[in-house]
Amino acid sequence: MSPQPGPPGLARQVLADPVHWLPFGLGVGLLPRAPGTWGSALAVLLVAAWPALQGPVGIAACVVLFAIGVPLCGASARRLGVHDHGGIVLDEIVAMLAVLQVTPRSLPWFVAAFALFRLFDIFKPWPIRELDHSVRGGTGIMLDDAMAAVYAALLVKGSGLLFFPVQT
Repeated sequence: MSPQPGPPGLARQVLADPVHWLPFGLGVGLLPRAPGTWGSALAVLLVAAWPALQGPVGIAACVVLFAIGVPLCGASARRLGVHDHGGIVLDEIVAMLAVLQVTPRSLPWFVAAFALFRLFDIFKPWPIRELDHSVRGGTGIMLDDAMAAVYAALLVKGSGLLFFPVQT
């Protein structure tokens, strides 16, 4: 993944071609620093502003966006000529939405979920790094972030059980 979104003409190319719109998070991926972090933040803001994005609707949104993201992110990467271009942030958006499905609705929990997901996405512990390097195309772009989301969700859910044990 490239650290910067790209050359000056990239914004024009992305905005002119609808194939790039969702993969670039409707423009969030064009931000000059840490586009993946901004994509993750967009997901947090969407869930905070639209509570219906948690529960069954949120899970359905994750499934649909993942299914749409595989071919769209693959097509966007091919048109740019860069596998998993740093500006492609739909993978972070979908993965963060998935983590938020198990996150209690409060600011401290959202911050913790965000931080955990970003750590796993950036450092890519096993087997995330192997997936990132071995699976190509849109599937590879989406899959490594989905795995980072699983790790973050497990920690969030496990922490929630420690702090708020299930009543029997």
